[in-house]
Amino acid sequence: MSKTFCVTITECKSNGDKATVGFVVANAALGSDKDTLVFLSTDGIWAAVKGEVDKVDEGAPFVPLKELVEKFVSNGGKIMVCSPCMKKRGVTEDMLVDGATPAGGAALVEWLANGSPCVAY
Repeated sequence: MSKTFCVTITECKSNGDKATVGFVVANAALGSDKDTLVFLSTDGIWAAVKGEVDKVDEGAPFVPLKELVEKFVSNGGKIMVCSPCMKKRGVTEDMLVDGATPAGGAALVEWLANGSPCVAY
């Protein structure tokens, strides 16, 4: 069984529910002792942008997205943000939340090439 896990998120502003549930699953993977990566692309990059992440609150039973992201990072989760997707939307590295780093698709491929399961939101 793989010791790694990957969650890809492609929606945030357009569908906060998908970003929220994606980070719920990512936190659950961390809680199951999986080395966990969240890869944000297209509209999903907003889940790692300061100020934007504060705007997503899907309500009970979920906690706000900002809290889920902070918990994920504080527990050792990795967040990679698609750098071409950032560029397209005018997002720069200094706009990202702590713990998020720009990355290209090759970084995701490398993570998955080691046999990591991946779910998409």
